[in-house]
Order: sequence, then structure tokens, then C-alpha cells
Amino acid sequence: MTISTLVVDDNANTRADIASSLSHLDINLVFANDGLDGLKQAKEGVFDLMIVDHKMPLMDGLTLLKNLRQLEHYHYTPILFVTTQDVTEIEPIALKNGATRCLSKPLESEFLSDVVTYYTKRSVA
Repeated sequence: MTISTLVVDDNANTRADIASSLSHLDINLVFANDGLDGLKQAKEGVFDLMIVDHKMPLMDGLTLLKNLRQLEHYHYTPILFVTTQDVTEIEPIALKNGATRCLSKPLESEFLSDVVTYYTKRSVA
């Protein structure tokens, strides 16, 4: 079963790194360039997992989290929140706003793959 994952990040290099890190998994990746685009994609599709960047133009990741959790289909969807800021400071805020887990950038390929595998197995179980 192919897992559908929405990746919302304004940095093209980060999107490419995520794609490369997850290329060996049976995952359909859909990309959004900012929070508004991410919200639009989420409303138009159905995703089993989301990876959301913290700092983005038009709508930041925290605002996107709040909006996603208000959509009925995404109340319980795992959302990985990624940030370049100190995770110990951002994580409580991200979790309060709907993140499932907070990860620090840069994302190490094998670690990201393991985390995504863990949450996708749980989301389709």
C-alpha cells in the first residue's frame, strides 16, 4: 500500500533532500512551497503523513498546523514539524499547535526515513 505524504517547505533543496531520503520507501510525495499552498493541497488530497517546515512565507508552519488540525480528515494524521531553531524551545509550541513530533534541521537521511517509517506504519495500521 502506497503512503501519501505531503511535504510543505519553502526551500527547494530541503524538498529535494527529503525526496532523496525517502526514495526507497513506498511513499507518494506531494510538495507544497509554503503554508498556503500546503493547506490548499491538504484540502484537495488525502494524506497519511505530513512534514511541515516551521518558517515559511505567506503562512508559517505553526499557523498551518492549527489550520490542518481543524480539518476533519486530519485530526489524527501524523504531522512531523521541522525547524532550524532550537527544538527544545519550539517543540512545546509545535506540539500544542498540533504537531505529532518536532525534528531539527538539517534532517539526517536515515533518521528521517526511520521516523517516517514509524509513523506511516502506525497511520495505516
